[in-house]
Amino acid sequence: MDHVTLDTRSIHKPRIAVLVPCYNEAQAIGSVIRDFQNALPDATIYVYDNNSTDDTAQQAAAAGAIVRTETLQGKGNVVRRMFADIEAEVYVLVDGDGTYDAASATRMVEHLLGNSLDLVNASRRATTTDAFRLGHKFGNKLLTNSVALIFGSRLGDMLSGYKAMSRRFVKSFPALAAGFETETELTVHALELRLPVAEIETPYRDRVAGSESKLRTYRDGFRILRTIFMLMKEERPLQFFSTVAALLLVTALALGWPLVSEYMTTGLVPRFPTAILATGLTILSFISFVAGLILDTVTLARREIKRLHYLSLQGPTFRERRRQA
Repeated sequence: MDHVTLDTRSIHKPRIAVLVPCYNEAQAIGSVIRDFQNALPDATIYVYDNNSTDDTAQQAAAAGAIVRTETLQGKGNVVRRMFADIEAEVYVLVDGDGTYDAASATRMVEHLLGNSLDLVNASRRATTTDAFRLGHKFGNKLLTNSVALIFGSRLGDMLSGYKAMSRRFVKSFPALAAGFETETELTVHALELRLPVAEIETPYRDRVAGSESKLRTYRDGFRILRTIFMLMKEERPLQFFSTVAALLLVTALALGWPLVSEYMTTGLVPRFPTAILATGLTILSFISFVAGLILDTVTLARREIKRLHYLSLQGPTFRERRRQA
């Protein structure tokens, strides 16, 4: 009698890589690695040391991680190198400061694979009052809301450094940022290509005693805001240049309307330089709008190419195959 049996050789366990970018995290990195070894025992843990001046690399190697070095300073540079070097089917990106809950990685990976997602973002829930600095909390909300306004509201904690990602997400990500703005790029990449994403709430705790945050509230906040501005220009050129055109036109009308009114009354143009300026601003407004139309067509073509490249890569679904016996 014919019956169906499971071909155990064809069961495919996805390769999971835990990616830990590090700079001076000797105090925490050992416990981070051990926690992820317990949470994801089949995963390979990679630590990329970013010119640490302490013994981060030695501590990571002693804990059982594969340790490599990226000499270009900045988290974005490290993430770019990791995504280029490492081959896996599921990637878990996490900071090495010990603030994220390793046990949540199991849920994140299961959710990614079970629902054929490309990105599962960890939304941070502070376990103590000191886990979030006031400036960081306010800045995170402001920047997240700014991205949501421009690109769509699908993730509530854009700046979280804890994410599970599929291979096709990682290998189609351009990774242009140099510093902490890389989280913004990851979010916009998912939103722009309209990829299947989800968010899971995870505990977020204080840093290990003796370690120091590398995030600088004002400096890095400004860099992230600048990244949002640049991404809007590149990914939403019609919206961006139409806004510029509207501002130029409003300024031109504010300067020129009194002159028009006076000319219609007296037949004179007493402030000729102002008239020239208003005319120039009107022309610039028209040019800006036309530039937005042209660049929007170019951006659409570029987005189609990115989408096709994304579709050419293997997705996150891993199913058992069966054979007839």
